[in-house]
Amino acid sequence: MAENYTCGSIKAPYGANRKKTIVGRGASSKGRTSGRGSNGQNSRSGGCVRPVFEGGQMPLYRRVARRGFSNYPFKQEYQAVSLSDLDRVFNDGDVVSTESLKAKKLIKGVNTQAKILSNGTISKKLIIDGVKASASSLESIIKAGGSVKEAEAQKEEN
Repeated sequence: MAENYTCGSIKAPYGANRKKTIVGRGASSKGRTSGRGSNGQNSRSGGCVRPVFEGGQMPLYRRVARRGFSNYPFKQEYQAVSLSDLDRVFNDGDVVSTESLKAKKLIKGVNTQAKILSNGTISKKLIIDGVKASASSLESIIKAGGSVKEAEAQKEEN
């Protein structure tokens, strides 16, 4: 449907160009106060209350203290892993590290670390490498015949 248009024959479709509504000039429902109510700040041109204004009350952004040191950006998150989970997922002689725990989907996240807690029992000989563990869970792992690399660095007093 290719038509040849000349320069003067192109017109906008009906309804595309509408006349601007001029308020306050006596039009129906657009005269006098023009739908803005009676008086006040919002009836004026350009009049409005900014979003954080609380009616003269001391605003929240001035009430809340914003000083001092926050450790939040440096916070290290640990996900708890129980001994019963290790016993269920790993085989005899497996190495338990952060990567193996992520591979077995016991922990998730990019920068998360794991901590082994002594919930449940363990009967398999596992090698713990680079994962924090509570003192009682380390005892259970060693009692079951497993071993812990760098035990002093991982051992955490409760």
